Amino acid sequence: MDVTGQREQSPRLPPRWFIRTFWVVQRALYSVTRGRFGLRTATPDRWGMMRVRTVGRRSGKERTAILGYFEDGLDLVTMAMNGWADAEPAWWLNLQAHPDVTVDLPGGSRAVRARAANQDERPRLWARWAVYDKDLDAFAARRSRETAVVILSPRPE
Repeated sequence: MDVTGQREQSPRLPPRWFIRTFWVVQRALYSVTRGRFGLRTATPDRWGMMRVRTVGRRSGKERTAILGYFEDGLDLVTMAMNGWADAEPAWWLNLQAHPDVTVDLPGGSRAVRARAANQDERPRLWARWAVYDKDLDAFAARRSRETAVVILSPRPE
């Protein structure tokens, strides 16, 4: 119950089929327009969208995913969530196996190395993401595991 005595409702997620369809359409939009649409730069009041190119941990083939992110200095920060489903996203499992990847941003590509935020970094970065999503904690509570905060740091060429 909240302070007014009303029952608090947990935020609603769209159906799983809708979330998956949205990301399929997003990737198709990016492909059809050859990258002119589908990505956006992060701003102080809106998360951005980047495309990460990973190497499949079993197949060895290139895989792509479009992810939300924000900038933290030179680093890009994203969340390892799978539309808030319980399973870890494949792109995160791939990054754990092969952390050196390339991300595509509206201004071009960048070589990065991925890692999970440590215990000291995670609370600050989580709070920063909560600025973009007021229901972040409620959505994360649906998962049986802690949602990893992923840091993509520039790597030397």
